[in-house]
Amino acid sequence: MASCRAVKRKAKARKVSGSKPAATRASAKPRPRAAKKATAAASTARGKATARRPGARRPSARADFGAPIDGFFAKQPAHLREILEALRELVEGVVPEASASIKWGMPFYVLGGKMMCALGAHKAHVNLILSGPAGAFDDPDGLLSGESKLGRHMKLTRLEELPRERVRAWLKRAARLAIGPARAREG
Repeated sequence: MASCRAVKRKAKARKVSGSKPAATRASAKPRPRAAKKATAAASTARGKATARRPGARRPSARADFGAPIDGFFAKQPAHLREILEALRELVEGVVPEASASIKWGMPFYVLGGKMMCALGAHKAHVNLILSGPAGAFDDPDGLLSGESKLGRHMKLTRLEELPRERVRAWLKRAARLAIGPARAREG
């Protein structure tokens, strides 16, 4: 038999939390995960937005999204700008038909509507980001890092570290991956 104090504590806790005991709730059992996903998918299919956290706001669009890449290069410090300009020359020399614009704050090169590569600038280094599946880029010297679904990247701190011939080969491979196997055979 429960003590009188314990019963009073439970009643007070329910008043504070505003919840009813599990036995009196409409559905005491939690819904399975698949049912939750199906409900969310059905609500978006009907055109209704799915519920978000209270107070959560959708981030606003970046002001520079889709802008030309020249402004990005102009804002960089001199020691990084020379590396970025060398990478830009390589990309535009190997794949002149690739279009470039700012996405997520850095220059992205797109070919056939798909990402081919990107250039990222940080405080002390520059990244060349190559788009492609794991194992797509031949790297016997271990110059590339990361194995994400977006691809791999090479970190450069000085222009002298840039392996130009290797980067040209990687860019050709990234271009072939971007245009796809069917279009690569046509061209």
